[in-house]
Amino acid sequence: MEGFIYPNEFEVGWSLLIVIYAYISGIVAGSFFVASLYKLFKVDSLKPVFRLSILTSLAFLISTNVPLVSHLGHPERGFEILITPHLSSVMAVFGYDALYLLSIMTLIILYDYRKDLVNLAKNRGAKSIIYRILTLGDYDVSEKAVKADNRVVYYVTWIAFPSIIFLHGYLGFIFGSIKANLWWNTSLMPVIFLLSGIVSGIALIMLIYVLISKIRGEDINLACIETLAGQLLLFLIIDISLELLELVHILYLQEEGIEVILKLITDKLFVSYIIVQICLGGLLPIAMLGAGKISKSAGLKRTVYTLSSVLVLIGVFAMRWNVIIGGQLISKSLRGFASYHIPVFGQEGLLVSIAALSFPFVVLWVLTRVFPISSKAEPT
Repeated sequence: MEGFIYPNEFEVGWSLLIVIYAYISGIVAGSFFVASLYKLFKVDSLKPVFRLSILTSLAFLISTNVPLVSHLGHPERGFEILITPHLSSVMAVFGYDALYLLSIMTLIILYDYRKDLVNLAKNRGAKSIIYRILTLGDYDVSEKAVKADNRVVYYVTWIAFPSIIFLHGYLGFIFGSIKANLWWNTSLMPVIFLLSGIVSGIALIMLIYVLISKIRGEDINLACIETLAGQLLLFLIIDISLELLELVHILYLQEEGIEVILKLITDKLFVSYIIVQICLGGLLPIAMLGAGKISKSAGLKRTVYTLSSVLVLIGVFAMRWNVIIGGQLISKSLRGFASYHIPVFGQEGLLVSIAALSFPFVVLWVLTRVFPISSKAEPT
């Protein structure tokens, strides 16, 4: 605690779990965006990561509510947000959209994988039973049927694409309007949340693709990571520019409380905002990606792009921390700051937070065991 704050501001209401919640939901949007580039906008160089992208988006979407429910005082009642109609609740609307997207994304995967699922259902063993269930009794893999499946995937992806944008932009709206304070209350907040989510999703897909290729001993498709790096560079530049524009906007208006925001940035959040978010997670990756683009060495490109993706993921996490935790540090009296210390144990402790952040990767591993990333699935 520093300066004067009101009694109800001693404890930060939204903890690290909410930071992770916002971080996970951003990756849902970003990884689906990568899949959409291939399926909707015919960026053929992204074909090697299409299935990885859609499975990653589904895994993180399934995991979105894990940190949120863990944050609740009564987590056993968390499911009620989806079964109790209550459109006046901003979080309930988010839950409805997430459930709707979960249904659509499952439909996309089942139709895209249907031919592979039919082939895998012909294998022997207990696992084939799972594949028979997933085929829903449709074993027609003729050329006409496969083309019909592809059309379904294409049109359903068009339906899901704006819904994904709404889902994460809506999260920025929650912070920018519903829980508004000096640090959050700008019209750019939903756009910044969406762009940073796209950036984190692209970075994670590139990182996972490189790691999986290395583990399996497969060649990394240079055209694919070049396209991913190009998209990452483009959206990272836009994202950082808008974040700096937001700061300039706040400083230019010189409204009440500008002094406390300046102190927040230059003192309380100097490391997490200036050093980690802007420099290490923004400007440095931009420079590295630019250098990788002009490099002639394929090995150097892969190394630079991989390191850049790691830095971007750290930078986006810092952005979520600065907005959610940092915004709550400002006293409503504008004369002091609250403090936040992460407990190790407990319902909202560090161990629970690490588990919540790890959960989507466990779900992704399970999904890749059932749905092969490669389309080479033939009966044995």
